[in-house]
Amino acid sequence: MPQSSSPIGVFDSGVGGLSVLHMLLAAMPNERFVYLADSANAPYGERGDAFVAARTHAITQYLCEQHHIKALVVACNTATAAAIHEVRSSHPELPLVGLEPAIKPALAVTKTGHVGVIGTRGTLTSAKFGKLMTSLADQAHFVVQPCDGLAHAIERSVALPAIAPGSPVPATETGALCQRYLQAMGGFGTGPGQMDTLVLGCTHYIFVAHELRALVGPDVQFIETGEPVARQTRRLLEAAGLLTLPSLSHPSDQPASREGQPSVQLLTTGPVAMMEAAAERWLNLPPSLCRSVSVP
Repeated sequence: MPQSSSPIGVFDSGVGGLSVLHMLLAAMPNERFVYLADSANAPYGERGDAFVAARTHAITQYLCEQHHIKALVVACNTATAAAIHEVRSSHPELPLVGLEPAIKPALAVTKTGHVGVIGTRGTLTSAKFGKLMTSLADQAHFVVQPCDGLAHAIERSVALPAIAPGSPVPATETGALCQRYLQAMGGFGTGPGQMDTLVLGCTHYIFVAHELRALVGPDVQFIETGEPVARQTRRLLEAAGLLTLPSLSHPSDQPASREGQPSVQLLTTGPVAMMEAAAERWLNLPPSLCRSVSVP
């Protein structure tokens, strides 16, 4: 059974879920985390459901057996859609949080009633997403756009220099893909019939927010899932009595200093150099926290 001293597992097909890990770290600074990127098999969004489900089960089992995790955050929309119900059934003792495109939060903020949704093809063509859209179809006009190749391009982009906020967007592979897919969706803005809200339905996409912003303008609201997922994870841990609380004698202590273990471990089934670059660029974490693993 999970123990309060155990780490929280976080899993994604690649490095995109680091955006969710960032929010989890902010919401629960006293916790330890094990993040696993299945980069050797990424991107999931262009794989079949059976493959994604098999990998999700294998990685869940690995994190439970090797790291004795007390909760699991499936920080991947595609894996959530393909396997979350099965994983919940096979691990009923494990607090489990999945991701889905944040359609309901988008409905709460749109003024024009026109909402754009971008994501991987695996997520946007899933039965789970289709059921969600059907239940909300009469509440807004949705434009749904699969972005084939974008998540993979973002993975490859970690070796490129970061784009400073406010600076011109250079010509890049990710920029070209963003432009292609957003132009195919129609008009963005706050005028009648325009999309004033854009749902980022893949954890990778927040890392190209600068390029997306340059294409849709300053008034379009971006909706992503990292913060609500962090809140839900904390709620589940509190309800289960598994939340790690600050030490009364040393309230500022982090888990690493209390237990002699790193507060974050970053694992990848792919090249460790990609994880090191992503961790340093996006989370300001040192390469020493990263290592390569095999998950059959």
